Amino acid sequence: MERDVVVSDTAATGSSSSPSAASFAATRVICRVCQKQFAQYTCPRCNSRYCSLPCYKGHSLQCTESFMRENVMDELKQMQPEDESKKKMIDILKRLHLEEEMDSDGEDGEEIKIEDLSDDEVKRFRRALASGELSKMIEPWTPWWKKPSARLITLSPDGSQLIRQVREEDTATSGPMTDQEPVTINEIPEGPESPLPALKQLTRAEPSPLLAVHLVDILYSYCFTLRLYNGDWHSDPLGASTVALSMSKVMGEDAKPETVPEALTACIEETCSPAYRHTGGFRFAIGLLDDIISILSLGHNVLVCALSDFHRLIEAGKSMLKVEKVGKTESAQSSSKLRGAARKLFFMTCWVHEQPEEAWPPLARIVEVQKASLEELDTGNRKTDIKSKQQSKVLIEEL
Repeated sequence: MERDVVVSDTAATGSSSSPSAASFAATRVICRVCQKQFAQYTCPRCNSRYCSLPCYKGHSLQCTESFMRENVMDELKQMQPEDESKKKMIDILKRLHLEEEMDSDGEDGEEIKIEDLSDDEVKRFRRALASGELSKMIEPWTPWWKKPSARLITLSPDGSQLIRQVREEDTATSGPMTDQEPVTINEIPEGPESPLPALKQLTRAEPSPLLAVHLVDILYSYCFTLRLYNGDWHSDPLGASTVALSMSKVMGEDAKPETVPEALTACIEETCSPAYRHTGGFRFAIGLLDDIISILSLGHNVLVCALSDFHRLIEAGKSMLKVEKVGKTESAQSSSKLRGAARKLFFMTCWVHEQPEEAWPPLARIVEVQKASLEELDTGNRKTDIKSKQQSKVLIEEL
């Protein structure tokens, strides 16, 4: 068994001290991992002494995996049938099912039917439908994290992008290239343009243990916004950033959810609200959980690229706000929110960059468990509604 290398303060300085001073001299231990710095921390599992986060990550894979496993178990223990998040989700589902029934019973007066079109418009509509012209107008969008190329993302050790795609302005003076169409949106968003600073350069405080929960909220908002804009947030960055802040309670309202169920419940409630119900409501929300699971499962590099893309979206919204004709008070409030969101995203990106790769599969598993729980709730709630209707029908017939 290895022994820790110990050095006393007096031996390290080479000076003698009085008995009273010697009583205050602490024995110092050299970091077992790097063997260069004095150890400041002790692993609670194997009692190894280490000096920094990188050394903790490297001292024992078994310990770090055990730490993440315990986090998962703690999170799963909080997913009890009687917890507040589950009760709230049941209320959301009941309200959503009631609204769906009301919509199916009534007619939307603003709906345009083919009978409302003129003869000429009907002919043009049918001609476009038959030729496939209408389908070409809306191209199906495949999220970049669902593409095989997402697995090939490579970043430098400092988190910055290793390879960049050639931009339009870079080729503007290269002759024949100027006659080509403008460069389209990158298939995979680029990572950070410059090296990511260490967390200790951003804050002296220890990072919150709830950051993993807040990451789930942020990823939900990112996936929702890109899905809503069919992948092209560049067409309306201010609108996209406004949607993103309304969906993320962490960024938009400075909320601090303490569990994954709590974070997801708030996001799904917003998705099922009248403002966004047209996106698909609860089923759309369940699909977004699959998106989060995919991004987390792909790991560190994909997470950094997603957060960097989200940060660029918010920054573009800030720039657009400056040229929009908005009242001073409203502009100041929106600008303040966007600045705060940009700071949080940058901090989250730096935090994610410093986490071990084995941190993400357990978090993806937590979201998977929550997704299964929500689907089970929805199925059970629908069965209850059907049974209630059947009982009411029998009662009416008897009367």
